[in-house]
Amino acid sequence: MKCFANALFRWKRAFRFFLIALSCASLLSGCMKRAPRADIVIINGGEPESVDPHVVTGQLDGRVASALFDGLLQFDPRTGDPVPGIAERYDLSPDGLVYTFHLRSNAMWSTGGPITAHDFVWSWQRVLSPATAADYAGILFYVRNAEAYCTGQTNAATGRRYAAEDVGVRALDDRTLRVELVAPTVFFPSLCAWRTLSVVPRAAIEKYGDRWVRAPGASFSGAFTLEFWRVNDRIRLRKNPRYWNAAEVKIETVDFLPHHDAAFCLNTFLSGDADIIFDKRRVPAQLLDVLRTNSYAHPFDYLCTFFYRYNVTKPPFNDPRVRKALAMAVDKRRIVERITRAGEPPATHLTPPGIPGYEPPQGLGYDPEEARKLLADAGYPGGKGFPVFRYLCQNSTQAGQIAVELREMWQNELGVRMEIQPLEWKVFLHEQSRTNYDLSYSSWIGDYKDPNTFLDLFMSNNGNNRTGWSDPRYDALMREANSQVDGKKRAELLRRAETILVKDEAPIVPLYFEKGILFYRPEEIEGIYANLIDEHPVHALRRKSRTSKVEGRTQDARGRMSKIEH
Repeated sequence: MKCFANALFRWKRAFRFFLIALSCASLLSGCMKRAPRADIVIINGGEPESVDPHVVTGQLDGRVASALFDGLLQFDPRTGDPVPGIAERYDLSPDGLVYTFHLRSNAMWSTGGPITAHDFVWSWQRVLSPATAADYAGILFYVRNAEAYCTGQTNAATGRRYAAEDVGVRALDDRTLRVELVAPTVFFPSLCAWRTLSVVPRAAIEKYGDRWVRAPGASFSGAFTLEFWRVNDRIRLRKNPRYWNAAEVKIETVDFLPHHDAAFCLNTFLSGDADIIFDKRRVPAQLLDVLRTNSYAHPFDYLCTFFYRYNVTKPPFNDPRVRKALAMAVDKRRIVERITRAGEPPATHLTPPGIPGYEPPQGLGYDPEEARKLLADAGYPGGKGFPVFRYLCQNSTQAGQIAVELREMWQNELGVRMEIQPLEWKVFLHEQSRTNYDLSYSSWIGDYKDPNTFLDLFMSNNGNNRTGWSDPRYDALMREANSQVDGKKRAELLRRAETILVKDEAPIVPLYFEKGILFYRPEEIEGIYANLIDEHPVHALRRKSRTSKVEGRTQDARGRMSKIEH
């Protein structure tokens, strides 16, 4: 028996050594296959849901998509204003209804062959196609018949449904694109710079379907191509030598890291394993007071509002009294002072300050007594009979902390109970798009410098609405405002619409206006500029040098070396 036991022990030990050796061999093999460090490494947040520019909605997805695909225009990294892209220039008719874009003669696909006006026609029709289900399709509704085609309307004159060819986008020849609008739209050039209107390769999409971006020999229109995408590791992009402006792209490779844990992200940056953090939520909020004093922290203002949405299709949140009661029980100052801690102003309206020519209305303030009266009027005195509800948020530290704070305020002030459901980024977006929630943590960064980039979201047919809320008064005011050429009249119409949104109906509740901090070392990286729309094109980045690596350490405010613990 003892002999058998000794033999069994030796066999177990040998098997353990075999497993260790196998693991080491696997690790060694993985290390041997690991690509050299990219020229610039960016901490991007979570794993992108997609990098197809026609379907992405989140900022972290969009950063990658914008590097891979180009549009008629693009955003100036310094100002955030639209500047020439694949179109070298455009003409506007005297009545403001027709844009004629003239494409560059050297605009080519990464795999060869010219990018033509016909490619843009097909790409924009794809955005509008119901089969694509693009949440951003609404940015094309300013084009003639675009909304009618996207939403499946019937032409009263012909008795047939609107088709793709009815949309007011025409290729006059290979290098000339004509776009007809419904009404003069002052911000239309900014829409043409937005990633949703990028040109994409028809042949690859028709051949590979949803897998087209990662298919062999994929074709790209932007400054970079996709070299590889290792899920939960990195996305590597490589410079596109056929890009129309390739001479001005000064880096060969860039990595996007999908980390979301704040302590891990900060350690990765401080150790020199990453060069840039664009989002201050990727560092621990409790350290911001110290971190923002360092030379690598660059505070700036931009157009961004954090808010939460109600699913108004489900009781009790189909009752405006309930929605307003919860809104007025939230002490927003407590959130920014305890959690975000970067000087963010509490918000009562959706559009942030700083948009030229627009003064937003005041929405619902903090008034717990009135909140309790509204809840009682809705049939839930003291919270009695109010169902337990579910709050959807990302699985980030800050989003979770805010959720806990809201749960405590609603419990204490109204006697209602909430369950928190944190989800990984891709799943979070999917569930929010399906309106599979009761309340959902949300944010929006302005796509361009106009109130419409915020207020348009909650029109009935906008794919980014995601609340189930629809109000004919709101839609009518927004349509009238966006066809108005008089700036003062337009601003007043927008204020009336926003009052309905944040005060009368309240399908959303603004929480605070974000303050940005860009993390990078200016002695190493250039080409990053503060702008109101928080757009930092990868093609503008430059590497100056790389300092010696410091393993996970930085000086704190008192000059000591301190490790940031994961």
